[in-house]
Amino acid sequence: MKAFLAEDSGLIRERLQAALGAARITVVGQAGTPGACISGILDSRPDVVVLDIQLDGGSGLEVLQAVRSEEPGVAFVVFSSHAAPVYRKRYLQEGAVRFLDKSTEFEQLARAVASAARRPVH
Repeated sequence: MKAFLAEDSGLIRERLQAALGAARITVVGQAGTPGACISGILDSRPDVVVLDIQLDGGSGLEVLQAVRSEEPGVAFVVFSSHAAPVYRKRYLQEGAVRFLDKSTEFEQLARAVASAARRPVH
């Protein structure tokens, strides 16, 4: 199972990589800007993208929309500290599989990524 980390904080990316690695999920790439995320995801073809809402110079929504139009089989698990209902609703409507709050649901991330990777593609 392969994951890509779309997260602007290097420290958070390190924590995510360690947590996913412990669950035998391979991180095939990571980036902090929308453009670098989009190209990295399309180049590495992960099963799942762990996506933050706020990226350097843009938003995770840009990444989600661009990648879903090119590669609809890539699953997205949104992992953000901006977990207001309006954000959850928008990202789930745009095709994210799960939406987790960084501050309260960190321990659920690896399981959510594994589950998202196994979902059927429509």
